[in-house]
Amino acid sequence: MDIVYASLGRKEAAGPAPDGEAAEVLAALWAHARPTDALQHITVRCEPERVDLLLYLLTRPTAAPAPAPAPVPAADLPARAPSEDTAKDPLAVAHDLVTRSHQASPTLRWRYYWRPIPPAAR
Repeated sequence: MDIVYASLGRKEAAGPAPDGEAAEVLAALWAHARPTDALQHITVRCEPERVDLLLYLLTRPTAAPAPAPAPVPAADLPARAPSEDTAKDPLAVAHDLVTRSHQASPTLRWRYYWRPIPPAAR
């Protein structure tokens, strides 16, 4: 199990935290989670200036590398989609999930900032 921390910054214009705010954030995240995210649990904690998130992701083992075949020219290789068996970077999974949720939920967009550094840019 991987645990990833993220936070949404509260916008000043959003006003005081409403009752049930944690449940609304939780519902938005679950609504936009995909099976491939391997999301198991979410913890939400509301603070005056932000909402803290802990995303619990199921760790998936990487596929064992296959023996190297004889070299084949790249032009002769078929295009392949990434294997579902390979492990995904938990930071990238969490980033994608929170980004999808923030973009799709009017409530999250209105109340919170989400300007993280994508994992690949670190």
